[in-house]
Amino acid sequence: MQFIDQARITVRGGRGGDGIAAFRREKYVPAGGPSGGDGGHGGHVVLQADSNLQTLLDFKYKRLFAADDGRRGGPNKCTGASGRQLVVKVPCGTEARHLTTGILLGDLIEPGQQLTVAFGGRGGLGNAHYLSNRNRAPEKFTEGRDGEEWPLQLELKLLAEVGIIGLPNAGKSTLIAVLSAARPKIADYPFTTLIPNLGVVRRPSGDGTVFADIPGLIAGAAQGAGLGHDFLRHIERTRLLIHLVDAGAEDPVGDLRVVEKELIAYGHGLVDRPRLLVLNKQELASEDQLQRVVAELEAISGRDPLTISAVMGRGLDSLLGRVWSTLGV
Repeated sequence: MQFIDQARITVRGGRGGDGIAAFRREKYVPAGGPSGGDGGHGGHVVLQADSNLQTLLDFKYKRLFAADDGRRGGPNKCTGASGRQLVVKVPCGTEARHLTTGILLGDLIEPGQQLTVAFGGRGGLGNAHYLSNRNRAPEKFTEGRDGEEWPLQLELKLLAEVGIIGLPNAGKSTLIAVLSAARPKIADYPFTTLIPNLGVVRRPSGDGTVFADIPGLIAGAAQGAGLGHDFLRHIERTRLLIHLVDAGAEDPVGDLRVVEKELIAYGHGLVDRPRLLVLNKQELASEDQLQRVVAELEAISGRDPLTISAVMGRGLDSLLGRVWSTLGV
């Protein structure tokens, strides 16, 4: 399935039905009077969070979502049927914004949560509403009103408690594959991962915690360079970040600074989010090199780095122990 996390759509509430002008003409009702009924209200457009959806792919092929119109009124003061509300299902974690102003209309997180994004128009009034002592036979009626129509920007932000970040080829996909049942594409070249991957890691209590492997950041990602800018939004909801640094890189300290700079530039409080600094691929460096790099990373970041080898399964228990204690599990 193609991963789409942004979409632009138009939502339109149904038009209200028209009222009518009618008069009672019954054999035993000599002064029947006006009996025109009101029009029905137009249907609303409602977004609903659905846990079975993982992407906004459906909105790539359909852009206009319109609710049903209300029916016109009938004689004998019969009100027309109201239009059915249109329920549009979106993945959990979807934000809806007005496309032009950027105003946040709502954030759908919980399954079944609903947000009305376009209200239907009111139905018109029949001539029965205009009966008075001065006008015993009104012929006035009103038309139904148009429903609201808005352009929307939908943005999906993955619901994960732990986000794994780092430069391309730092071993993020390998780590999530080892810790969970996720099976992302893994290769020995950068930018293998083109979309975020989710995996469920079991807690000691038996419950599951969602980990997200975020595609690699590069210098300038917060300004739109590379893939990182497209997926930085997916770590906004995380409670904890695992920052992977490649121990076999030419300059691990420089790699750390690149990602730190991008988190600061992007904002949204990411740089202040609880974060574990993890030196991966320990098998590619000698013991002396590891000690030197760990000391440099600790001096620069103020954090106590962990050393692991995701591919060889070393240090993973210590990493998970630190994750659970940070999350308060």
